[in-house]
Amino acid sequence: MKFLPTSDREREQMLAAIGVSSIDDLFATVPAEVRQPPDLPAPLSEIEIRRFLGGLAAKNANARDTAFFLGGGIYNHYVSAIADQMLYRAEWLTSYTPYQPEVSQGTLQSIFEFQTHICQLTGLEVANASLYEGASALVEALLMAERLSKGKKRAVLSAGIHPEYRETVRTYFQNLGLEVVEVPLSADGATDTRALEAACDAATFAVAVQSPNFYGVIEDWKVGSSAARAAGALSVAVVAEAVSMALLSPPGENGADIACGEAQSLGVPMHLGGPILGFLACRAEHQRQIPGRLVGQTRDAEGRRAFCLTLSTREQHIRREKATSNICTNQGLMALASNIHMSLLGKTGLREVALQSHAKAEYLKSEIAKIPGYRIPYARPTFNEFVVEAPEDAEALLSRLAARKILAGVALSRYDAKDRRRFLVAATEMNTKAEMDHMVAALSGKTS
Repeated sequence: MKFLPTSDREREQMLAAIGVSSIDDLFATVPAEVRQPPDLPAPLSEIEIRRFLGGLAAKNANARDTAFFLGGGIYNHYVSAIADQMLYRAEWLTSYTPYQPEVSQGTLQSIFEFQTHICQLTGLEVANASLYEGASALVEALLMAERLSKGKKRAVLSAGIHPEYRETVRTYFQNLGLEVVEVPLSADGATDTRALEAACDAATFAVAVQSPNFYGVIEDWKVGSSAARAAGALSVAVVAEAVSMALLSPPGENGADIACGEAQSLGVPMHLGGPILGFLACRAEHQRQIPGRLVGQTRDAEGRRAFCLTLSTREQHIRREKATSNICTNQGLMALASNIHMSLLGKTGLREVALQSHAKAEYLKSEIAKIPGYRIPYARPTFNEFVVEAPEDAEALLSRLAARKILAGVALSRYDAKDRRRFLVAATEMNTKAEMDHMVAALSGKTS
């Protein structure tokens, strides 16, 4: 909505029309002790506002003019110009919700295609129309598993799941009377298999493992699915770097019942942290408990291909109190962006992105490991992200590098105070060899 300013004369006329003499009179019913005068700067012209906002924007770190190696749940993948251009076309960019299929065929078709892409990546039969982001997608997956369990109250989570995802689960579960058990990682950075099996019992309704996990280590999906099967629970696979599914074995082929996580890396720019895009897929036998919408393909009265809401278990729809969720609004525009991106890349292109990301991370990892005083603490295979242990405090180190326009990673002390010398490094197809060599030189104390 555009801002339409009014003159002093027009404001006086409007106040007179409603029978008050001043702006203050509009707030006379608000107690004086809670009223605060607005602490706003003086009015600015459009030119001055643009200069002011431009100055604020210039303070932001920009992946285009820095050596960018940040990850931890948001990844710097390339989004083509044609994807952006298509996203803003008038027939796509709309706030209209597809309640009426006869006027929403384009939106419904895009959602159907997005669901298809997610099914192909996860190796599962059914995917919903997207979710807010990865953390709430995990919550929805676990609540779905709890409904299917009919009475069980315990979820077992690997400590390799993103810390913010686990925190979101704990926040929800403490108000629902559900228990969360977190299983530690072994010395190699992967989930401790024996501890996972020991944590599962007859009260367990879900076992959740992330791969690649938060520390970049590739987990064996079968570890989680086997532990779940033995306890009569459902296996939940969590993915924070969705591009990895174009290269690694899909969770559905390794026993996962539900796959969920974050799809930002599939065509959604970083956007200073949001909006992003959650996804959720499951086996066909569980689709009646999937949260949100399912778009299906059908035929209209004249036999032409058409799309419709096949399943819509949201509280805004006819399900009301029987809805599977009331927080599962799909990120329609972000899902559209992802669909366009994946359609343009195709299977070959997406796999090439994954291969380049992996290869560049492996090169960077090997070069950092050669620097005296630095080490890679986890020996297990990684995809495009890995942990580095520095000879000094990681936050101080990363701060110095940031001053040189090298965003070298995420300090793990942000999540665990004991990890003060460790940081998480990510590489994607966007990183050049020159950038990586520049970072290695900076870590080595060289000036190049």
